Amino acid sequence: MGAFFNEELSFPPVHANFASSQEQLIRFSKNVHDNVHGNIYLDPVRYVTLNNLVSYLGKKKREAIGVTHLVYPGAVHSRFEHSLGVYWLAGAAIQKLKQNQGLELGIDNFDIQTVKLAGLLHDVGHGPFSHLFEREFLPRVVSGCKWSHEQMSLKMVDHIVDEHHIDVDFEMIKKVKEMIVASSELTLPKGTREKHFLYDIVANGRNGIDVDKFDYIVRDSRACGLGCNFEFQRLMETMRVLDDEICYRAKEYLTVHKLFYTRADLYRTIYTHPKVKAIELMVVDALLKANDFLEISSSIEDPSDYWKLDDSIIKTIEIAPNQELKESRDLILRIRRRNLYQFCNEYTVPKENLEHFKDVTPQDIVCSQKNGGAILKEEDVAVSNVRIDLARGRHNPLESINFFKDYESKEKFPIPDNRISHLLPACYQDMIVRVYSKKPELVGAISEAFENFQLKTYGIKAQVHETPEKKKRRL
Repeated sequence: MGAFFNEELSFPPVHANFASSQEQLIRFSKNVHDNVHGNIYLDPVRYVTLNNLVSYLGKKKREAIGVTHLVYPGAVHSRFEHSLGVYWLAGAAIQKLKQNQGLELGIDNFDIQTVKLAGLLHDVGHGPFSHLFEREFLPRVVSGCKWSHEQMSLKMVDHIVDEHHIDVDFEMIKKVKEMIVASSELTLPKGTREKHFLYDIVANGRNGIDVDKFDYIVRDSRACGLGCNFEFQRLMETMRVLDDEICYRAKEYLTVHKLFYTRADLYRTIYTHPKVKAIELMVVDALLKANDFLEISSSIEDPSDYWKLDDSIIKTIEIAPNQELKESRDLILRIRRRNLYQFCNEYTVPKENLEHFKDVTPQDIVCSQKNGGAILKEEDVAVSNVRIDLARGRHNPLESINFFKDYESKEKFPIPDNRISHLLPACYQDMIVRVYSKKPELVGAISEAFENFQLKTYGIKAQVHETPEKKKRRL
């Protein structure tokens, strides 16, 4: 269990004022013991409000990192634990700013509660299996789909407030929703915001440093049994607002770099592990085959339907007797029996080809097959185009971060890489193309077609080595 509730704590009347001391906060809050941050104290927005929201989030169980637990068995934490962690860190961050610059910045209790509530609710719009639902499943069933979990989060917040008749300040909810989408395409223009630095805390669209990353980097590393050298506490301690922007002490430049590097390492090692991606491809196929019968995609517009959709959709398919779901059931059974799509090979796209890269498709592989041998069909091949970057695509994320010299300084400034170290990367994105065979007996034919595709596209075999012969012979 990632979080344990202490339900014995009593709650004061809604109208009471408990902003005066930390002792009162602890005394009248709901206590949660989190396996990453220790004791977390939930000080509800008017108490009843947050109690209802926490109760709602507890019902909506979703694995925080999709199907990764099928490869890393310890990764069974849900977005509930992560949301509590972001709530706690968001509160710690703004309290630190208030402690150091409260009078200067005009931080009040309204700001503190708003930022914490945004942290709690920032992921409430996620679909089943983490990002798989919106990035892999929906584009295949909804033509021209522009749906995003951030957009759905806004609808879900309104739904929760209306459904539970929660008495919460309208302006607070408005700002909460603005903070949730601050790093997405839905963000408001900078000039329309007051205290712009508050929008840097939960989902930082300005430079990508936010408490959302602080929590999931540490939480996911721990759950998967990996070490984590990134210390978010150093950034929390040294951050300071200059010119309405959260900046960091210059001596913490490499700590900031380590944040983005650790995130990229998690993507490479855990989130896009070849077997994780194989299982994701199979889950997507199972959902696609079940969609017409279960109308899974029809729930994305109505929050009252959408909140019921979580990872248990796989169990629903698995135990359903309907003949219409047989193909989906068979795929899930293959996952249970570890009869996965077979990884054939992969290559990293040459650096000079990154700018104009287009996703490779099963059709590309099938069309690269030469005469002779088994005849491949598109439905025999699965392709995973894996992008790994430092949170800013092909750009250096540190270029958009400002630093300060010391606590007496009033000036902020960027730091070029070459002023720090010549060991830092010169390229900030990897594009990896992986090909899988849905049938073990076709590994050899698909591997050969994949090599032909590389030769045709780049003039070389970009893969590191040939597909092992024993894998080609596997039946």
